[in-house]
Amino acid sequence: MIELKSPEEIKQMRPAGKFVGDILSQLRETTKVGTNLLEIDEYVHKRIADRQGAESCYVDYAPDFGTGPFRHWICVSVNDAVLHGVPYDYNLKDGDLVSLDLAVSVDGWVGDSAISFVVGKADPEDERIIKTTQEALKAGISQAYSGNRIGDISAAVGAVAHENGYTVNMEFGGHGVGHLMHGDPFVVNDGRAHHGYKLRPGLVIAIEPWFMRGTDEIFQDPKDGWTLRSADGSRGAHTEHTIAITDGDPIILTRRDGFDPALPDNLQK
Repeated sequence: MIELKSPEEIKQMRPAGKFVGDILSQLRETTKVGTNLLEIDEYVHKRIADRQGAESCYVDYAPDFGTGPFRHWICVSVNDAVLHGVPYDYNLKDGDLVSLDLAVSVDGWVGDSAISFVVGKADPEDERIIKTTQEALKAGISQAYSGNRIGDISAAVGAVAHENGYTVNMEFGGHGVGHLMHGDPFVVNDGRAHHGYKLRPGLVIAIEPWFMRGTDEIFQDPKDGWTLRSADGSRGAHTEHTIAITDGDPIILTRRDGFDPALPDNLQK
């Protein structure tokens, strides 16, 4: 069921979005060559434990697309891992492409966001796919206005992928956000403009473009039962924001400090 939030409820969602945005901003600054993935997980654990009213959306999460409950505080996907990456004992190496995906509930409301970046010296093709996810998110947000349709967002995201030579996996994408991390509507990363659910003030969704350099096929890593990897071993990237539809410009609930290449110019701070 699709739920519409009141202006007061959207206001109540802001602390969760800010908390998630702040954590990802800090991790972007501190994650370097040599950082261990378990250190990232423990940092998020401590931040959540220290924040009154905060709860992890991941720990003990057990949907049908995973194998058993998830046991960590953040998803960390490296190189050919593109979604749902399980943190493990691994020190990041020069040139690794890292995607961090974080969802936290604060006082009962969820914020969900993701970033991708390279530690150390970046391969230009890694930089290009990261930039493409950012541009795709920007394009999707540019369509996130009352009166448009979900298909307008999906078509805008997909168009950026195709323009840059990438194919699009349709199994996982954006979604409604509220008291739960994953709700209706599903926001696929490609689609037909002018089709689908009509956007209305009060709709809160996560838009999350994710693409892979050489394929749109994925498989679930049998070692942990969660991590989704590209079928051909190529690298992927993932960028996400939680936004609220209003009578005017969308509200970026998971806004991060400074200039954000995933936001339209009119929504920069």
